[in-house]
Amino acid sequence: MVTFVLLVVMIVTMLMGMPIAFSLGVSAFCSILAMGDIPLQLMAQKMYSGMDSFPLLCIPFFILAGELMSQGKITEALVNFSILLIGRIRGGLAIANVMASMFFGGMTGSAIAECSALGSVMIPMMDKAGYSRLFAASVTSAAAVIGPIIPPSIPAVLYSLAAGTSIGGLFLAGVIPGILLGLALMAASYVVSLRRKYPIREYHVSILDLFRAFRKVSLALLLPVIIVGGIITGIFTATEASAVAVAYALFITLFVTKQIKLKQLPIMLIHSGIVTAVVMIILATATIWGWVIATEQISTHLAELLTGFSPVMFLLMANLCLLFLGTFMDNVVIIILFAPTMAPIAINLGIDPLHFGMIFVLNTTIGLITPPLGQVLFIAGPIAGVSLEQLSREILIFLAVEVAVLMLVSYVPFTTIWVPKLFGF
Repeated sequence: MVTFVLLVVMIVTMLMGMPIAFSLGVSAFCSILAMGDIPLQLMAQKMYSGMDSFPLLCIPFFILAGELMSQGKITEALVNFSILLIGRIRGGLAIANVMASMFFGGMTGSAIAECSALGSVMIPMMDKAGYSRLFAASVTSAAAVIGPIIPPSIPAVLYSLAAGTSIGGLFLAGVIPGILLGLALMAASYVVSLRRKYPIREYHVSILDLFRAFRKVSLALLLPVIIVGGIITGIFTATEASAVAVAYALFITLFVTKQIKLKQLPIMLIHSGIVTAVVMIILATATIWGWVIATEQISTHLAELLTGFSPVMFLLMANLCLLFLGTFMDNVVIIILFAPTMAPIAINLGIDPLHFGMIFVLNTTIGLITPPLGQVLFIAGPIAGVSLEQLSREILIFLAVEVAVLMLVSYVPFTTIWVPKLFGF
């Protein structure tokens, strides 16, 4: 009965258009009422305990570091460097869009922040150069998925806390998948550009021009090296690394590029706080929802069902399940609800915890561009001035490419565990 109430209330509230965080909270509240003998203050206690974790401090810090880089005009410098680096080939601007996402992903760890920052620059630029706004929006949306895969990664932090894996190890596990994802999207952009005869850059670039462009972004490109390097060498924890990232970004934007004034900081702090609040509210209500699932032993039954599969079939079922959940659930919710259940099953089947962790993170991140919920699509669409329906159709080719990379990563463990093992994880 309680399980029925939990699922029905959640589905009904979601269909009514209620935000996912409140949908989870309302359905959990109704389920607790259906239990009868559970004190209601338990709900507040569980929601608070879900947010009461020191490592979660790295989320607002990474968000703020990305905000500083974005507002400090680093985005434009990265885009310009990527354009010059790609060269004079068909669809070069689309390929540069993907490359800029790879660079920017090493600074923010958030697909939504990446799409917002790069989309406002790349989509108008591609439109002016002769690309369709629909194609520009789809490339930008698809490339934003790279952000949470290349370290640092906010979803990887959440997964590490939910499943008990190493944050540093999971960061390193995303290096090769992030590169593979970027190369695959570049190849897809090139093929589409060839078929549609999108333009080739007309002007030539000298080595000196390329060097000047690199010099403008060199300090920014050091940020992910400092973050990951500090974690794997034990100089600081992931939480401390996020604070270092903010200090470094602040130093660059205030004193090197001088694109940010002190009077702008309160606005950026408020914006970062709002984004963090959204994540934390989802985390709080997902925690109480997960408690109801655990109390009703739903997770135990799911574990018993999945344990009977072979490792190959388990990974296939896990991928299909997570891709399906990503069509209507937020990636934070999926991680908090399902990682604690599925991660132990994967380990019992002999699957490396870092390997499965990266598969999980990649799955949930792809969900950000999967209609109908795809949050990244809701950002890129308005920037480009296209409808969600049009964008959902246009992005299918890139979605197929990303799923292909997901399958490659799933069944070739070398792609995720080689780099962590190289550094002793």
